[in-house]
Amino acid sequence: MSVEGEVLPEIGAFLLGAPKSGTTWLASALEQHPGICVSDPKEPNEVASHKGTFGRDTRLPNWERYSSCFKGGGFNLDCSVHTLACQVSPSRILEWWPEARFIVCLREPVGRTLSHWNMILDTEEDKKNGTDWSTFSNAWLDDRLHSDSLYGASLSRWFDLFPSDRFLLIDSEQMRSAPKAVLAEVISHLNLDGFEFDLDSVRNANTAGDRRPLTLFGTVFKGVASLIPGIVKRPLVSSLQSRGINVYKMPVLSSHREKRGGPSESEMIQMREEVRQDLSVLTELTGFDISNWL
Repeated sequence: MSVEGEVLPEIGAFLLGAPKSGTTWLASALEQHPGICVSDPKEPNEVASHKGTFGRDTRLPNWERYSSCFKGGGFNLDCSVHTLACQVSPSRILEWWPEARFIVCLREPVGRTLSHWNMILDTEEDKKNGTDWSTFSNAWLDDRLHSDSLYGASLSRWFDLFPSDRFLLIDSEQMRSAPKAVLAEVISHLNLDGFEFDLDSVRNANTAGDRRPLTLFGTVFKGVASLIPGIVKRPLVSSLQSRGINVYKMPVLSSHREKRGGPSESEMIQMREEVRQDLSVLTELTGFDISNWL
């Protein structure tokens, strides 16, 4: 397929969701399947205008870079989770990959929001992007936090353009309680051959313990590391990850996380009400079972 002379990669499916919803675990597991080519990096962030929590860019994808994120044969799977909440993504994907399928990881939204908020404070990403999320009620007013937790509003845009059978919705808790069943369901949804996954080798990334503020030396080290070509860096990174090693946890590169208390109930009143209303939209639209969340 090509657009204005640019060759587009063939994308079979998109792994969508929100930060802290289990997408990293699922992508890591699916990498084992010989028929799936998981995007590398996990989140190319090319198709969507949402480039992570804070970044926004409505320009069309860099097709050369995007194609380079899929090195291997088989079924290409884009794992840019922020695509779910992006308003322009559904129409773009309909135009470019009208037969695409979708895996949507959802987590109980109140807990997800608090985890996302704490992650941003741990990494100080809010300050790096010129804002202050130190007060939860103020952070919730920022669309870049709450849009990721309003699943019904996001999925309404997708269901307007794609048939419902293209979507597989997964409660992230199922990845803990029944991981084999979840993986089997995903493979079936993608119409691929069954596979026996080695769950012991699936890495759990982006945990709270991994989120340590970088020291000055760590910031410089990370900047230098980003300049190393991916073809050189990937084998080393994969080797370290497979052994559960995170070099950024070294004391010289990072410091201990700040201990903080959670927001008060009064700070969460608006969030809880908006989430409650949105869950009604979600269940009416999809029939997704939220009984465990209530």
